[in-house]
Amino acid sequence: AQQGVFYTVDSNGDEPRLKLLASYAYKERKHVDNVFKLGEGLVGQCALEKQKILLTNVPSDYIQITSGLGEATPLNVIVMPVVFEGQVKAVLELASFERFNSTHETFLDQLTESIGIVLNTIEANTRTEDLLKQSQSLAKELQSQQQELQQTNQELGEKAQLLAKQNTEVETKNQEVEQARRALEEKATQLALTSKYKSEFLANMSHELRTPLNSLLILSDQLAKNADENLTARQVEFSKTIHASGNDLLALINDILDLSKIESGTVVVDVGEIPFRSLQDYVERTFRHVAELKKLGFQLEFAGSLPGALRTDVKRLQQIIKNLLSNAFKFTDRGQVSFAISPAQSGWSPDHPQLNRAPLVVAFTVRDTGIGIPSDKQQIIFEAFQQADGSTSRRYGGTGLGLAISREIARMLGGEICLTSEPGEGSTFTLYLPIHYISTGQPRLSSPAASLYGEHPALLIDVEPEAQAPAEAAEALIQDDRDNLRNGDRILLIVENEPTFARYLLDMARERGFKAVVASRGSEALTLVHQLQPQAITLDINLPDVGGWRVLARLKEDTLTRHIPVQIITTEEEQGLGLKLGALGIISKPIRDRETLDRVFTRLNDHLNHTVRPVIVVGEEESHRAVVIDLVAGNDTTIRAVEGVHAAAELTKEQACALVIIVVQPGDIRPLSALEELRSDASLDVVPMIAYLTADPTPEQEELLTRLARCGAFKDVRSPARLVYEAALILHRNVQQLPTARRQMIEHLHDPKRTLACRKVLLVDDDIRNIFAMTSLLERHGMQVLTAETGRTALDTLEDSPDVEIVLMDIMMPTMDGYDTMRAIREIECFQGLPIIALTAKAMKGDREKCIEAGASDYISKPVDAEHLLSMLRLWLHR
Repeated sequence: AQQGVFYTVDSNGDEPRLKLLASYAYKERKHVDNVFKLGEGLVGQCALEKQKILLTNVPSDYIQITSGLGEATPLNVIVMPVVFEGQVKAVLELASFERFNSTHETFLDQLTESIGIVLNTIEANTRTEDLLKQSQSLAKELQSQQQELQQTNQELGEKAQLLAKQNTEVETKNQEVEQARRALEEKATQLALTSKYKSEFLANMSHELRTPLNSLLILSDQLAKNADENLTARQVEFSKTIHASGNDLLALINDILDLSKIESGTVVVDVGEIPFRSLQDYVERTFRHVAELKKLGFQLEFAGSLPGALRTDVKRLQQIIKNLLSNAFKFTDRGQVSFAISPAQSGWSPDHPQLNRAPLVVAFTVRDTGIGIPSDKQQIIFEAFQQADGSTSRRYGGTGLGLAISREIARMLGGEICLTSEPGEGSTFTLYLPIHYISTGQPRLSSPAASLYGEHPALLIDVEPEAQAPAEAAEALIQDDRDNLRNGDRILLIVENEPTFARYLLDMARERGFKAVVASRGSEALTLVHQLQPQAITLDINLPDVGGWRVLARLKEDTLTRHIPVQIITTEEEQGLGLKLGALGIISKPIRDRETLDRVFTRLNDHLNHTVRPVIVVGEEESHRAVVIDLVAGNDTTIRAVEGVHAAAELTKEQACALVIIVVQPGDIRPLSALEELRSDASLDVVPMIAYLTADPTPEQEELLTRLARCGAFKDVRSPARLVYEAALILHRNVQQLPTARRQMIEHLHDPKRTLACRKVLLVDDDIRNIFAMTSLLERHGMQVLTAETGRTALDTLEDSPDVEIVLMDIMMPTMDGYDTMRAIREIECFQGLPIIALTAKAMKGDREKCIEAGASDYISKPVDAEHLLSMLRLWLHR
């Protein structure tokens, strides 16, 4: 009998394959006797070597072949590997009672080969079956995912349709928005064009009004001065009345331009404090005589519950009150006019943003018993150029600007004007204002509780040009030292229109040993300077009557006051202009820390305590430097001479310098070019510099001088007298203490008879009245006046009279205006350096820049101030 045993062999540690074979054996009901590893036992060794192993003469106790009939020991045992494609699939072990011959072995070899194929097939089929099951499972999952994907795609399709619909709607809306945008652009263009036309109209109307006003004011002023002493006292009085009426007309023109400024939003609120008592005095003083002339009752009512003062733009408030009271008296023939001030709880618009959040609202009420205003006219009277009675046969005159301006100013101050009126019974105008100004935009004042050394409220006030609290209010609020002055006191004159800030400067001045006097108006300041002869001055530029720049110019033109150091404190960014005019320094409001003012007073003290100031003279030739040094040297200066501009610049960085004088030789542009290169250094902008030209400049030099004059404190002079004058101005020298020769040089410059006599001037103006007035003024000072009424005539006159020394050029002229005429003059080589002073009555923003770009040397607005014109003529004729 023969017995075969099926063994599973782990040929390469592939346990999954072992399990697969064991599973197969189980399915085929084959008994798996053992599991061998490679090299373990005969089976393992056969699997490892892939060779059959034949055992003969097997011991009797090795193995027994058993059957149902009996058992016996086999004679031979053969172990054979089942190999498929070089890989052992199994091992077959056979035992026999007989010997295995070659035939048996051959048969067994073929059998094992077949078994290998079967086993591999079974393994492959089993794997295929498993993979099929996996594939079917994956197919089911894929089908499920496909169904989900189809559902998602369907939803996406619906959303895409919705999105397409929305895109269509968006495109439609975009088209509508684009159409609306284009419509807005067209309207904006139309508004801009309308605004341009309006500005041009106001400018042209200003010109048309100012042109005759110019001659009226000049001639009436000349008559009022009675220089020839051939007028009677009554005739002089008539002349003064004419001059005053001309000033009233000028105020009307300013109102027209003021309305334009308000509408364009360019007016800045000047916040100040005024006691109600001062406001009462102002109303009483201004309108009491009006009531007496018209024989009307005039009552003033001030509630006892009012606080001490009101904080707002005082000038603008007075403007509203004046307009309302003027209208009340104008439209009232019998009865009375009353003016009352009291706290208010209501009466204004319910949704007013400023009044509703104000801690206290004050009502200014003007009542009259006049003609009254119909209800259908009560709105239009607040529109510009509108009146309740606009017919040509109207009884009452006026422009219709007062209420329009008042309404806009009230809005600007955070308030409102309300009206109640009945025809034949009178009218009541009520102005509601917050007790403390509340800005409609960003607040201009810090919190009152702010630290003095942080943001002091008085230091953060932004001041509007030509706006200020009245002098009466300032005097009521400020107790200065004018009544306590003694010989030897160091006097500081504070020229400031804002009372709070003036008080702050007053306190700082006293802390530093000054006796201080406060002036709120330019005219008052000029008077006090001559009366007190202060040691120093702080000057605000934005003054109500005489502008600060003009005050500074008059101080520096007067030989008795030009040496007084002036510190400018202003809202205007004109550092270079202030230094050119002779100011000691300039700082800009708002001032955000006390240290800035500390430096101001330190500078004033240093200037007064140190009488020796360093001066640098720049020039390549020693002889030229010696001439300049001889003209400017004195006990109050230490002079250092250097050859180049760069060396001078290095010296100014090492030590503070009061003045740099640069000698410019004929045709030499090197020092000017070097100076222009150094102008990028901001530290040099505060160093006053004078270019002294020893001969007339070439066109290249003139171009460089023009560019340099636009930045920093730079001047050019072309005569020794002018050099002495400008150096004395910058060094703050007292003219009366200069050597005789130098003092006479300066006095000659200020003597009109010496400066202007026999000098030839071309006056270009298309208005014969202006020509007559200006000619009368200039000929009185001995000038030879040539006239031209058109730009073309002016060019012809210059060709016929090339010895003209200066030109006064009107801007508004027919055919060829002043701009074109100046450009044409500058194109003629021999007239490129000819001084041209532009005269214009337009008085609009940007006119000065346009004139300078067109070729003007300087600019004066009409009506012309005679003294200012003569001063400018002296300046340019001595260059």
